[in-house]
Amino acid sequence: MLKTSVTIYTDGACSPNPGIGGWGAVLISKGHNLRTELSGSEVDSTNNRMEMTAAIKALEALKKSCVVKLYTDSS
Repeated sequence: MLKTSVTIYTDGACSPNPGIGGWGAVLISKGHNLRTELSGSEVDSTNNRMEMTAAIKALEALKKSCVVKLYTDSS
């Protein structure tokens, strides 16, 4: 049996850095035609922390074992 494949796109930012931060993630499962959007914020954070939070929260949202492709703009 093939595992479900999920593509995740994430982003995070702060203004100023450090300062108020936000993160977002979109999870797409084409095989099941599902799309989930997640987001959050913190009063005192950094851009790197928000980038990592987006990825972590997206992975935590997965309900079962699956193949994941994770895309972020952080280098």
